[in-house]
Amino acid sequence: MIASVSGEVVDIALDHAVVECAGVGYRVLATPPTLGKLVRGKHTRLLTSMIVREDSMTLYGFTDPAARDLFGLLQTVTGVGPRLAMATLAVLEPESLRRALADSDAKALTAVPGIGKRVAERLVVELRDKVDAAPGAPGVPGVSASGVGGQVAEALVGLGFTENAAQQAVAAVLADQPDADSSTLLRSALAGLGPRR
Repeated sequence: MIASVSGEVVDIALDHAVVECAGVGYRVLATPPTLGKLVRGKHTRLLTSMIVREDSMTLYGFTDPAARDLFGLLQTVTGVGPRLAMATLAVLEPESLRRALADSDAKALTAVPGIGKRVAERLVVELRDKVDAAPGAPGVPGVSASGVGGQVAEALVGLGFTENAAQQAVAAVLADQPDADSSTLLRSALAGLGPRR
């Protein structure tokens, strides 16, 4: 998986930028706040999350590690895919999103296009105990791509599970065993997922 891209910004559009790395231009979808920090012709480094589907491979870019962590965390909720997760981060900065979830503020979440009352309530119920409302606080332990949980989730994707299922399984194990090492986490997540279909 591609965890970051670093190079010259060769194009900026409404929903994406193209970053040239070693002669290859990577199209990276990003939120308006992220795109607003980029300058065409200047060097940049974006943290990325790669979503692989049967018919596409898409990179989503972030300047803030907390935003990337929340992007992955949001997708652990049923009915929330990458597009809705990006829309959420476009409307709510990471700190505001963490606060809304931690404070069970479903009304703030409904400000996001595509999130109705039911989805907002589901987000609050499933994520309020997994975020810290403090400024600069990290997301869920292990959701970070650089953490043990991110590595285990990536390994599960490599074994053929979907990224969403892998992240949900890892988050469920970490909720019960926050200090689990990688081998324990992988075994427990595999047990929770069952055989790959």
